[in-house]
Amino acid sequence: MPVLPDTGYEPTAEDRKSVDAWFAEYDALSAGRKVERMADMAVFPLNLVSDDSAGNGRSAQWDRAQFIETMTQVMGGGSEDITFDSVRTPVFLSAAMAIVFTDSTMTAEGHTQQLRYADILIRRDGAWGFQTMIQGGWGDNL
Repeated sequence: MPVLPDTGYEPTAEDRKSVDAWFAEYDALSAGRKVERMADMAVFPLNLVSDDSAGNGRSAQWDRAQFIETMTQVMGGGSEDITFDSVRTPVFLSAAMAIVFTDSTMTAEGHTQQLRYADILIRRDGAWGFQTMIQGGWGDNL
């Protein structure tokens, strides 16, 4: 069994840069509503954690088809790009695992919405993928 340092994993500058690059790509795909390409950046089955309209915590696992179907409905079919202004705080558990907290302002078709969510990313074969999405308000869709 490996011995872990007392302070936990300290990310390198490259670790941080790679997560920032991953989110830049994902945000660009989201802005263009390229849902199938967004799905390429996930690790399935994808875990989802949320709450529902009754105030209960909910969780589910989606396969690729469910992700594509739901995200296509949620993102709509508008012709205008979606824009994001996000502040992200990554917490690295190791070189291959990070929890990323995001506060974001999303604007789509003239409507602005504040978002707060977290993603758990894992790195496999040098590439990040999101494995868990955590955000309030999705529970009735799970």
